Amino acid sequence: MIHGLTIGILHHVVEWLLYPVLLALGIALLAVIWEAGTFISEGLGSLRHLSPTNIGLFADYAEKRLERVDLLSRTGPILGLMGTLIPLGPGLAALSNGDLSQLATAMMVAFDTTVLGLGIGLVGYTLGRVRRRWYEQIFQQLESGQANAEALHEPA
Repeated sequence: MIHGLTIGILHHVVEWLLYPVLLALGIALLAVIWEAGTFISEGLGSLRHLSPTNIGLFADYAEKRLERVDLLSRTGPILGLMGTLIPLGPGLAALSNGDLSQLATAMMVAFDTTVLGLGIGLVGYTLGRVRRRWYEQIFQQLESGQANAEALHEPA
């Protein structure tokens, strides 16, 4: 009796997670689209307007941007996997009852969330790798510019 009750409660808790996972995937998709737009803006030159005195400000900006895409690159596939596994339980139960339409719906949700989560992860990973390279180049430019400025102000 306790075993059946535990399994029933566990099943309902996992079932309730599907909609929050789908909502989180939707939010992650919007976030990765936003980050892609910011990435395009940076690539078109918005990063060129930095002065050598803003190294600390740029470091904060870079850290924030990289944290966001790193989070997306990791959580997208995790949410996609959760969205895959959650509907498979009811889908397999429907198969045992001969309800192929419910199984087909569950399989569509499973595959769609997998693809969406992996796509979010791929875009987030790509944005992060390219941004890291850009930001490292900018840090080098800012540091060399600051070193040059300090050398000009030192007494001979």
